[in-house]
Amino acid sequence: MKIAVLPGDGIGKEIVAQAVKVLDVLKRDGLKIEMEYAHIGGAGYDAEGDPLPESTLKLARAADAVLLGAVGGPQYDTLDRPLRPERGLLRIRKELNLFANLRPALLYPELASASTLKPEVVAGLDIMIVRELTGDVYFGQPRGIEIRNGERVGFNTMIYSEAEVRRVAHVAFGIAMKRGRKLCSVEKANVLECSELWKEVVAEVAREYPEVELSTMYVDNAAMQLVRNPKQFDVIVTGNIFGDILSDEASMLSGSIGMLPSASLDEHNKGMYEPIHGSAPDIAGKDLANPLATILSVAMMYKYTFNDPVTAERIDNAVKRVIAQGYRTGDIWTEGCRRVSCSEMGDAVIAAM
Repeated sequence: MKIAVLPGDGIGKEIVAQAVKVLDVLKRDGLKIEMEYAHIGGAGYDAEGDPLPESTLKLARAADAVLLGAVGGPQYDTLDRPLRPERGLLRIRKELNLFANLRPALLYPELASASTLKPEVVAGLDIMIVRELTGDVYFGQPRGIEIRNGERVGFNTMIYSEAEVRRVAHVAFGIAMKRGRKLCSVEKANVLECSELWKEVVAEVAREYPEVELSTMYVDNAAMQLVRNPKQFDVIVTGNIFGDILSDEASMLSGSIGMLPSASLDEHNKGMYEPIHGSAPDIAGKDLANPLATILSVAMMYKYTFNDPVTAERIDNAVKRVIAQGYRTGDIWTEGCRRVSCSEMGDAVIAAM
């Protein structure tokens, strides 16, 4: 199993180091694992003048899976847009055709008090958001900033093809079949033609999955319902920009954005695995970050790309164990728990394994 390891920027190096500890344990226990490191984001720009160096892309294409930390930092904000760290992240998703982004929002019972919502609202929360990742307004053309009638105008294009919607809908329905058989498609079809097409195509795909109960919801209502009654959702499928926003909102239901992993898959289930949070430059290098989302991303790697649910469950159970034992990084700490550093949390997971 060849894994391309891309720590990236900020806390990326610290959290990826803890996930690599997990991989080292698995390797020690007999799994065949090869890891090779490369630069991405600001680190790629610093090393080679490109947020996605050709050598990194070549490694990622040759690997069976990619483990990514985080990209970005304020020192790169003045670069030309194509050179900024985030452009490297968008490009690698596009180049590897990683069109289906899986973002689970799961609340551990011991962390109910860490959520900003009442425990009775979020207790038992278990949502999977399936976000289309390579289309929509982030990639649509034309785009730019230009002068019109003597003033600057910024413009972007929201666009989806039927095929793009259809393939991510199949992924979402397939996941719903393995869960509670409920799927909510989120769009804005009342004002956007792009969403109107989305809604029509998802309804067509639904005919192939009669066992799944399909509902639809406008994105503004979905944002409200995630706070009002989040447990009404099982699987949500939505476009790139709506999924970006809703998945971050859902992350806070679980207590911290530092708890949530993600998988970005191609049509053959090759994937890039990363925490959904950013590079957190304010705490970078201080050993304060929460590595659990990155470690849980490794569990997703074994579940979806390596088709090894036993190893995935071993990692998941180790994380559950350390949470139950009261280990907490600062973002999820509450009175009476044991506050630990990023590396100490990684060591606790290893001990639990």
